[in-house]
Amino acid sequence: MAEKLAGWADANGDSESLFRFFRGRSVLITGGTGSFGTAFVKAMLRHGRPRRLAIFSRDEMKQVEMEREMSPLDRDGCLRFFIGDVRDRRRLVMALRGIELVVHAAALKQVPVAEYNPFECIHTNVLGAENVVQAAIETDVERVIALSTDKAANPINLYGASKLAADKIFVAANHLSGSTGPRFSIVRYGNVLGSRGSVIPMFRQLVAAGARELPITDPRMTRFWITMNQGVAFVASCMETMRGSEIFVPKIPSMTIVALAEAIAPGVPHKIVGVRPGEKLHEVMITTDDARTTRDLGDRYLIAPAISLGNAGELLAQGSAVADDFRYASDTNDRWLTRESLLTLIRAKDE
Repeated sequence: MAEKLAGWADANGDSESLFRFFRGRSVLITGGTGSFGTAFVKAMLRHGRPRRLAIFSRDEMKQVEMEREMSPLDRDGCLRFFIGDVRDRRRLVMALRGIELVVHAAALKQVPVAEYNPFECIHTNVLGAENVVQAAIETDVERVIALSTDKAANPINLYGASKLAADKIFVAANHLSGSTGPRFSIVRYGNVLGSRGSVIPMFRQLVAAGARELPITDPRMTRFWITMNQGVAFVASCMETMRGSEIFVPKIPSMTIVALAEAIAPGVPHKIVGVRPGEKLHEVMITTDDARTTRDLGDRYLIAPAISLGNAGELLAQGSAVADDFRYASDTNDRWLTRESLLTLIRAKDE
């Protein structure tokens, strides 16, 4: 695993070897015009060289803008755009015809929005996951990777609960697809540095506007951090190595919210505003209850399903076992971002 660690964990996440698995293949990404989808498409056009790269999303203006932005990179003319919603299974079936690999990134992700619009969250995140599974099985897709979140581990809000349900759907899908159908796996990671809705762009905007203080929810709060390019590269590496039904969790660093604010704006005072409803003080990506089926693979963890789907023994034979009381959380992490390393990642993102 050491070679892959040097690739996906690199700040630029652009190792050619990480994307070789996609060359000459047909790939579709749901939610393809979002933050992750945009970064994934760029990386695929630069390094993956797929035969076909289909973007499935519901916002036609974003698709038009992406087509304009990506056209100089699309040397092979592989880009395809499908207007559609994961709530519509028949449209998914049409889009997945001839597709071999799927990255499922479409979701409603804002915690407060999900709390106020629970039915919409369920329809997209849970029923949408079911639709992706059924459409993939119907069209003989080869592999599906679904993006999860730390909030799916011991969820305390509707968004986290909906993603936990989606995770369970994708794990169980391996049983539904049988021995010759698609393989389904999951990638779970924490906050993406600089993504839409991230605290870092908010802090930078406040500083640029001349703010005299920065809002801090709780000085004890910690978060896992990963760059968008690292997330893309990690998903790419998992797509190649997946066997079906496992949840992949990358080993990434933590940082306190206070240290992050001080790195962004040294000397600017902080105003404690309190933890928002549905927000955790610390992130957990692997719970103690999952420890008995978790394996340490060096640069990542693998969570095998608690209920055997036929390949549990194969998954548990990988890597090494973790302790019975193991818990992967942002406050007890053994990897921490320094101010210098954070600023290096931000500069790499801005370039």
